[in-house]
Amino acid sequence: MTLYFGVDVGGTSIKTALVTEKGEMVTKSSFATNPHRCPEDVCNELQGVLHQAVEKAACSMSDVVGVGVGLPGFLDLQKGEIIKLPNIGWERVPFIQIAESAFHLPVVMENDAKVAALAESWIGAGQHALALGCVTVGTGVGGGFVVHQRLYRGVNGMAGEVGHLTVDKGGLPCHCGRRGCLETVASATAMVRRAKELQASGQLSDEIAIDEAKTIFDLAEKGDNIAQQIIDEAADWLGFGLSIIAGTVNPDTILIGGGISKAGDVFLRPVTEAFRRYALHLVADACTVRAAKLTNDAGVIGASRLVSQRESLRR
Repeated sequence: MTLYFGVDVGGTSIKTALVTEKGEMVTKSSFATNPHRCPEDVCNELQGVLHQAVEKAACSMSDVVGVGVGLPGFLDLQKGEIIKLPNIGWERVPFIQIAESAFHLPVVMENDAKVAALAESWIGAGQHALALGCVTVGTGVGGGFVVHQRLYRGVNGMAGEVGHLTVDKGGLPCHCGRRGCLETVASATAMVRRAKELQASGQLSDEIAIDEAKTIFDLAEKGDNIAQQIIDEAADWLGFGLSIIAGTVNPDTILIGGGISKAGDVFLRPVTEAFRRYALHLVADACTVRAAKLTNDAGVIGASRLVSQRESLRR
């Protein structure tokens, strides 16, 4: 049996799974990230989780050929280093060196949104796509491109950073240090910020605390026009961003994933309408926009696929 250990590092939790060559999860688990912990401690705990998973699956460590890790931030893939994970606080970390010392296995890493794209192209909603763009909308906006089942990374791994497309020159500051990035206007964080602004100005009732985008969608479902306006604004910005992506890459499929995708057609429909309004017709007509399929499992499955493809190159 050949198994891959997939790891999805998030701001609040770290998910893991043992995954087969067909993308099936044999075991899965998760634990709190705790951003105050150092990478060495996290990798040592993950090594323990891997041994527990192998025991639970009644297989052998020799069946595990490698470890794939999805990380939420900027990476130097050539050096095997984390440049910066904004929500966790890790910066300039020689991650591959640390992880391989803990696991005693080959380790490969990639940005978490790109990993999700790879998973969707493997066994998800994009598995029949020739050119796939996958955009994750949650705390921020991430993305990845997969062409003929392979990640397109660009010259230094930064291809797919769609959340940092400048869509509003001189707009709101972004954690990347610039202004007007797509994620400042189209993310769940942006929606919550906008809701609080409208509450402060008296346009939206302040009787309900709005700390997550789900609350905004719930209010819209109950007929709140201002909440619906917030959703439509974010969807319009995202559709505009997608039109830029599509005009550059010319994909046949764009998937919307991340936490916001759970809202379903309430968000997907206005995003698609905006995309078709802003995109060149020949580009839009060749592209289908739909929801991603794998939701919370995309990270660990995609991380496993990283190992799978690395191993296939060696054979």
